[in-house]
Amino acid sequence: MKRLPAAFYALPSGREPVRAWLKGLDRDDRKIVGEDIKDVEFSWPIGMPLCRSLGGGLWEVRCDLTRGRIARVLFCVSRGRMVLLHAFVKKTQKTPADDRALAVSRMKEIA
Repeated sequence: MKRLPAAFYALPSGREPVRAWLKGLDRDDRKIVGEDIKDVEFSWPIGMPLCRSLGGGLWEVRCDLTRGRIARVLFCVSRGRMVLLHAFVKKTQKTPADDRALAVSRMKEIA
């Protein structure tokens, strides 16, 4: 039984940015990200190395992709659901401020 079912954040247009990002990944990477999200759904609350709090109600799922790349799926918990707000492939060690700010603004929309 899922402890924290995942839901995609939707823009007013109905577009779901994280779903679109996932569809843009190759099959192996899509499977890795999906499995990591599933692990959070079934094992919540869960900590490092898979999941980490970024503070202020924002969390990240930490994914190790193929070819040595890493990805992050930023989410919040709202009404008993894991709302997937934003996702990206990391290019620097620190989470870029723009990516974090976008996730925070989306989180405020649904709160």
